[in-house]
Amino acid sequence: MKHLSLLLLLLAAPSLLAADARPAAKPAGNGPKWKKLLPATPEGFDLRTLEVEKHPEHTVELYVYMPRAEGLWPCILDIHGGGWKARQVEADKPMMERLAQRGFVTALVSYRLSTEAKYPAAIHDCKAALRCLRAHAVELKIDPERIGCMGGSAGGHLSGLTAMTSGLPEFEGDGPFKEYPSTVKAAIVMAATQDLVASNRDKTSEGAVLFFGSSAQEKPELYRSASPITHVRAGVPPTIFIEGEKDTLKIGRAEMMERLKALGIETSVHTLKDAPHPFWMSDPWCAQTVEIAAAFFKRHLGEPVQR
Repeated sequence: MKHLSLLLLLLAAPSLLAADARPAAKPAGNGPKWKKLLPATPEGFDLRTLEVEKHPEHTVELYVYMPRAEGLWPCILDIHGGGWKARQVEADKPMMERLAQRGFVTALVSYRLSTEAKYPAAIHDCKAALRCLRAHAVELKIDPERIGCMGGSAGGHLSGLTAMTSGLPEFEGDGPFKEYPSTVKAAIVMAATQDLVASNRDKTSEGAVLFFGSSAQEKPELYRSASPITHVRAGVPPTIFIEGEKDTLKIGRAEMMERLKALGIETSVHTLKDAPHPFWMSDPWCAQTVEIAAAFFKRHLGEPVQR
């Protein structure tokens, strides 16, 4: 239990909402033993770095696991967590390495953090990253028609927002590769609140104020516009949720699922037993997450196609 507590302190992302400000519950002492994961590029893959856009405060980059085998591959973009203010690309790499081995080109985006630029900079960077993947599709062996996204914690918020705003030009920003779309065909949200208005209604979240530059009381419409649940409508992609049993309640997730179901859009929630908030960063929960994600994305993005 002592070692597990230390892991959670090292890995747990800062809470992205006031409702999540309580420390994440720790797995029971008789629960599964965690195993720390470190990045290691899989055999048969190359790790490429692409520059998306250079800003004075940060250069947005993509880290892409590209298979050496020939073919046309579906692609998954990962949006890392960290309370919008910590860069946790390295912690997400093991998950994306395993997904690459399941038949995908996988990529991670280093978007601008709240300490570097205020919202909507982060969502603009995620959209630009998707356009960049399509602009480099041929060299990366990506099928540009088969791209999905996923993310956890703050990255789960951005993954949900990226998916729900697919096709809405007001969320694109002024980034490069504007001749390409930023749409996704499927999305996974992990451990993330989807209604920022409800979660910040009676509290002031320091993380949210840093991200938005104001409180929900000062700018409720800004928080509403940045909430994935706000943009649920016909035509948004299938979206599933993965959560840890020992994590806190994610406000707006259940209501968002109801709206998706009412529109006939596939959605479901997978709760991982004994899992803490940053479950995708360590085993056994990373392995469980990869199983769920691989099955979901194969249904909606398909298999590699030989050329």
